[in-house]
Amino acid sequence: MPRSGVLPSYLAALPLVALSIGGATAQVAERVVTNPPTLGVQQGVVPRVTLQALPAAPRMTTKKSLDLDIVYTRSHLYNPSTGRDDDVNLRSYTGLGIDPTARFVAPTIEINPGDTVDITLHNKLPVDPSCTGMDMTPDKPHCFNGTNLHSHGLWVSPTGNSDNVLLSINPGVSFQYEYNVPPDHPAGTFWYHTHRHGSTALQVASGMVGALIIRGDRLPTPSAHGDVDTLLKNRDGTPFTERILVLQQIAYACLDKDGNIKVKTEKINGKDVVVAWVCDPGDTGVVEFYADKNGRGLGPQDWAQSGRYTSVNGEVQPTFKARQGAIERWRLIHAGIRDTIQLQFFKLKPGVNAAVALTADATDKFIGDNCTGAPLPYQVIASDGLTMAAAQQTTIDVLQPGYRSDSLVVFPEAGSYCVVNAQVSASSSVTRSAATPRLIGFVDVAPGTAVGGDIRGYVTDNLVAAAETAMPPDVRDAVVADLKNGLRLTRFTPHPDIADADVKGHQYLTFFIDVNADPTKFEVSSTPFDQFDPKSYDPSRVDRILMLGSVDEWQLQSRFVSHPYHIHVNPFQVVKIIDPNGKDVSAPGAVDDADTTSPPDPQYPGLKGVWKDSLWVKSLIPGVAYPKGVYTIVIRTRYERYIGEYVLHCHILDHEDQGMMQNVRIDLPDGQGGTTGMH
Repeated sequence: MPRSGVLPSYLAALPLVALSIGGATAQVAERVVTNPPTLGVQQGVVPRVTLQALPAAPRMTTKKSLDLDIVYTRSHLYNPSTGRDDDVNLRSYTGLGIDPTARFVAPTIEINPGDTVDITLHNKLPVDPSCTGMDMTPDKPHCFNGTNLHSHGLWVSPTGNSDNVLLSINPGVSFQYEYNVPPDHPAGTFWYHTHRHGSTALQVASGMVGALIIRGDRLPTPSAHGDVDTLLKNRDGTPFTERILVLQQIAYACLDKDGNIKVKTEKINGKDVVVAWVCDPGDTGVVEFYADKNGRGLGPQDWAQSGRYTSVNGEVQPTFKARQGAIERWRLIHAGIRDTIQLQFFKLKPGVNAAVALTADATDKFIGDNCTGAPLPYQVIASDGLTMAAAQQTTIDVLQPGYRSDSLVVFPEAGSYCVVNAQVSASSSVTRSAATPRLIGFVDVAPGTAVGGDIRGYVTDNLVAAAETAMPPDVRDAVVADLKNGLRLTRFTPHPDIADADVKGHQYLTFFIDVNADPTKFEVSSTPFDQFDPKSYDPSRVDRILMLGSVDEWQLQSRFVSHPYHIHVNPFQVVKIIDPNGKDVSAPGAVDDADTTSPPDPQYPGLKGVWKDSLWVKSLIPGVAYPKGVYTIVIRTRYERYIGEYVLHCHILDHEDQGMMQNVRIDLPDGQGGTTGMH
């Protein structure tokens, strides 16, 4: 097997398969998912700095130099509504070792703890007249060809030429980022994306995202935790097959002669309703504006209207190749801007091997008719790249924009499975309206090893066997005992819990959209809830000054619809999530049923004690203001190692671009209970 269990190249073949539904047979191309390409390291390259008085030092083994070019890329995306590919011309990342004819997905960046990584960003996009610095109205989308780079989830400095998202790398400019990844950085699943305020959503919707994997080989010791990578092995010592899966919602549109989005409409209740965006043969799809003259673009309703589908590594409704009984590590990265993803697996009815051209309505019926039986259970082991204290078995994993989830998946039977984005309730959805199930793809499972009816027990037995071989003698018994006691991973967690006694201060955050303002304001309040004082983003204002070495407890609410909260640099631990009835719905086994119009929401139960960097802040009833329907989320965080200015924001990225963001600054303590300030 190739290194890290990466799928072998022979699985990339695209044969034709026969599909039989209702007696009709069609030939469709099988689109097989492979992992994204890995960005090549520039061999023998020293940092791009000239030191006239000193000779260039030889490269250390922990120094990596990478180049990312930002260009327009002509490619194609499969359109299930028509059964053919749509041509697209989209902003993208590319670099050394990347096949320009490959499907539309950015390269993966791989890093090890302790690495120093130079990433030179070359903005080769056309000149943009609006990209001459921060606009006088910064919360109006602008500077669509200006950019920068954010290493989402990394614990590195936010200032200078490190993870600094307050820079603008304009067209024609190259800039070298330097990430000094600390040697104690957790291994895990992270990602990178553009973060230039004013153009973030448009560029992410165009595909400017990629996986960023930190690989670790540190074994646990009696005094230190290790990387879960060292445990995830088969009985013969080979690593589990790994799938790096970048989930994108590329909102491309084909334009008419007036520059408006081509649409298909149907009469519904006497009104012309947009049911899909149209690309005719010869058209080229683009992402060039937030809204056309008719108001269609990146709005909350547009993704559902567009008829577009979530892609997986550049493929839409693809096929995954697997083997019965093989435990796989699925590294899922929600790199989209709009659609909530609730991942489920169902057995596909025998005799149905793949999908035909399906509209959204036809997809719903196809799933109901052909994706049958109980959903497959699988084990979630990490959230937002951080290993959890114990693997949690689920049949549905909820991913909001910005989330990552590592799961151990095993298919117990040969045959085919459906990969489904399950039905989403309005309060659980980025779109603010209930969504029907969507088909993400299929899994073609070859015969292999019998699993039996107890999937969790099967995974446990395999991990115990791996631990008995791979773990050092002085911790082996403890690791094995943990695995046998509820698949606990306590020797692999990266952060110690934050106790009540550790908390030194309190922070409050409320998301709010003022729809009565003209234009609508996207705002954040920093004050206690009874002193609500929301403000839109101001790049010259620091909204929070926090103290290095301190520990704060935060309370989060939303007063108008729901939003995914994300903060840079330091992750947080979930303490509790209180529903509008005063019930904590974050404990394992809790039932979040405050929304009586929908089935219980699966996304909060099990989050108590989990470390994350992004979290859904739910307002129960979309469109109804405070106090009705408010959830209160309580989290805790440490401000460690790094000082400087960075941001927190809503990860519905068009909300962030329009003002739902704050500047945060970490200062040194002054020794007298305050901070030193910045000089």
